[in-house]
Amino acid sequence: MTSERSVTSAASAAPRQAPARGEAFTVGLVVNPVAGVGGPAGLKGSDGAEIQRRALARGASLRAGERAAQAVRALLARRPGARILTVPGPMGEDSARAAGAVPELLRIVPGAPSSGKDTTAAVEAMRDAVDLLLFAGGDGTARDVLDGAPSCPVLGVPAGVKVYSGCFAVSPATAGAVAAEFARDAPAPGGTDGSGTYGGTVEAEVVDLDEEAYRRGAVSPRLYGTLRVPAVRARLSGRKVGSSSGAPGSAEGVAAEVVARMRPGVRYVLGPGATTMAVGRLLGLATTLLGVDVVQDGELVAADVAERELLDLVDGRETHAVVSVIGGQGFVLGRGNQQISPAVLKKIMASGGLVVLATQQKLAGLNGRPLLADTGDPEADALVEGYVPVITGHRESALYRIRSAIEEFPS
Repeated sequence: MTSERSVTSAASAAPRQAPARGEAFTVGLVVNPVAGVGGPAGLKGSDGAEIQRRALARGASLRAGERAAQAVRALLARRPGARILTVPGPMGEDSARAAGAVPELLRIVPGAPSSGKDTTAAVEAMRDAVDLLLFAGGDGTARDVLDGAPSCPVLGVPAGVKVYSGCFAVSPATAGAVAAEFARDAPAPGGTDGSGTYGGTVEAEVVDLDEEAYRRGAVSPRLYGTLRVPAVRARLSGRKVGSSSGAPGSAEGVAAEVVARMRPGVRYVLGPGATTMAVGRLLGLATTLLGVDVVQDGELVAADVAERELLDLVDGRETHAVVSVIGGQGFVLGRGNQQISPAVLKKIMASGGLVVLATQQKLAGLNGRPLLADTGDPEADALVEGYVPVITGHRESALYRIRSAIEEFPS
């Protein structure tokens, strides 16, 4: 899968100290080009050449490069003098140039297609040469970055199917904004030196799942280590928190309320998650834990569908998307349910709407932070923004705000 590559010591340049005032700020950029490709295809991950081939055959497109470009655009808009050091081709150069940057390139020849080893090699080559490292991918990419033992702070640009680790910004644009405002020698947030930048880092966990087990419905995240990230927790997505701490029967209560509200002749798209699966169980249907299913009039119309199939199933029909909240992060769209793409979401919002599910414990765990949508399309995200009723139990709901993750969060 990986061709020969050469990594020379010159690629890393001279060991880099914290930049002196006025010196060019250097950002490293590493992109996993295939990150997230399996999401819209309903493959619950993107690891492995065969999965990537199947995803493309199902109509999925590569999106990690564009999400990386969004981050670089936000970075340069706020810090136009920033220097970009990256990998030739789709592992970074293409995204940087698409964003209007003129990047400096490492002396690395990545595989075609590239692999996790290429990501690790790039991180190793950048050691001591950059002030901050941006990487675009998901949890698997975060593991590859961790293997490269970066000596500088890092920040993930969310582009994968699974983004459960705590080292990612809430959106690509947020990652770029955080990078622009970061300076290794500045005070931590709350301090001030009059420069408009901040410093300080915190440790963020890197977790990942066994994708083969994940496809079989076994969700068992494993902690692999920590990475240092800028100390702006409000702009980080945070680590996913599971539902196991919820009170017994809470998911069943939510499911009972959803079923009670279902109307004849209306289609319901059930997103992934234990709470939405409880809806299927109450209907007596064999729905999937981690896939997207379509039900109507108490019957299973289609199970574990991909984006292309879902577009046809919702076309010309009143349809509602039933989505659950990711615990600890607050995402309702764009994380693990990429089958509900911008195109699908626009059709659903034109004919029906969004039904949001969360136990009271999940909402309380957000500590007032809004629910988030990150479909990759600002127009689609805007369709769901505002206050929505969140079903929290049988005959129970709470009014809660959804906002686009592309909006900047306060420091």
